[in-house]
Amino acid sequence: MKKVLQAEELFLFIASIYLLYLLNAEWWFYILLIIGPDISMLGYLAGNKTGAIVYNVFHHKAVAVLFFVVGSIFQLWLLQVIGILLFGHSSMDRLFGYGLKYFTGFKDTHLGKIG
Repeated sequence: MKKVLQAEELFLFIASIYLLYLLNAEWWFYILLIIGPDISMLGYLAGNKTGAIVYNVFHHKAVAVLFFVVGSIFQLWLLQVIGILLFGHSSMDRLFGYGLKYFTGFKDTHLGKIG
């Protein structure tokens, strides 16, 4: 089953790249797709609980979909792109086994322990 979930996340990641292409995003948005949301790891400087909350906001797919939908409704290109970046990055992270974080520490995720 793990391989099926990984294939699903890979498809969603590729779809996000294609959506950026359809929205005529500049080349540097693709770099943001890969590393941008990981800025949220700085939340861990304030402790595990704060770090998990900040990280999870940036990596939760519902937040990404909300950005995209609001951007689509109001024709706000940047919100659509932000939604795609967050969604695609979350799919990439899940592909590699990084999930939403628990308050107990960075390595404790909803997909299991990292490492």
